Amino acid sequence: MQPPRLDPLPPGLVSLDAHQRHAEQWLGPDRLAFFTGAAADGLTDAENRAAWSRLQLAPRVLASMQDSHTRTPLLGQTLDWPLLLAPVAHQRLAHPDGEIATAFAAQVSQTGMVLSTLSNTPVEQVAAILQHEPALAPPLWFQLYLQPDRADTLALLRRAEATGCQALVLTVDAPVQGIRDAERRHPLQWPPEIRSAHLPAAVHQPGAGLCQGLASSAPTWDDVRWLLDQTALPLLLKGITHPDDARLAQTLGVAGLIVSNHGGRTLDTMPATATLLPRVRQAVGSGFPVLVDGGIRRGTDLFKALALGADAALLGRPQVFGLANAGARGVAHVLRLLRDEFEAAMLLCGCPHVASIQPSHLFID
Repeated sequence: MQPPRLDPLPPGLVSLDAHQRHAEQWLGPDRLAFFTGAAADGLTDAENRAAWSRLQLAPRVLASMQDSHTRTPLLGQTLDWPLLLAPVAHQRLAHPDGEIATAFAAQVSQTGMVLSTLSNTPVEQVAAILQHEPALAPPLWFQLYLQPDRADTLALLRRAEATGCQALVLTVDAPVQGIRDAERRHPLQWPPEIRSAHLPAAVHQPGAGLCQGLASSAPTWDDVRWLLDQTALPLLLKGITHPDDARLAQTLGVAGLIVSNHGGRTLDTMPATATLLPRVRQAVGSGFPVLVDGGIRRGTDLFKALALGADAALLGRPQVFGLANAGARGVAHVLRLLRDEFEAAMLLCGCPHVASIQPSHLFID
């Protein structure tokens, strides 16, 4: 496998926000809107970040830090640390190497990766990168958008199985695209060479599809039951926010849930995922895998997510900013910054292991 090019890392990128500010300087307005656009007034997008910031830490001191580590058991695997790269579509819009660069960064950073159905790089190629050193290979999960024809969904599932993906992630909260003002102002100038590697016949049609026949093919609980019957891979549902949906999913036999409001990109005025997470955790009880995404920009945010009951978190937009700034090196740098901050938060709060992080490490007045 030809390694990605090693772009120089711009100076001064000391935080994920710094990566975003730098990427915004040169990504065209249409591509920036594609990756960062929020639904309607962007209230949910902004609240995702603000909710993590409002939570205050309650550190403990003088705890033994011998044999401290960040390893995390999840779905029969062991994550090197409790973070995965969220599925992000069409990454070649941010950098020519696209998902190839992201996969190399995930491999060297020992970070799990969830590959989008709308990836510009086929799952077989991404798997080859992540599994280059099998003993050190981070998890690779495949994200599914349910297709109108079940045969097409099944074909995607079989490709994921054949390439050694360890789990499937079904996105359930976006049967239609959100109404995003930024994308209306700056419609994407779609490059003809950038297409989905898994849905090659799909043609991008800006503005098409909103409720134009899509309602009849939106995923249902019957589709979840069908999918569970088709594979032995663990199936997680991404986009669960209501406790009743969480309990129903658990009853059906899914392997885990991802609390997500799609980064505030689909339905505005939803609560932040930091607000929704404890309610979902309470609904399914302890021990059932629950992950979260949305608005995580600091290692302390990741720490707070675990304290609220998440087993791990997913990181979306910041990986794109790192990718845009410096390809594989930029994504790896984003992950290194976040991991350093997370490890510092653990030690400063008196937590030698991820399992040590408890709700009591949050200050509740």
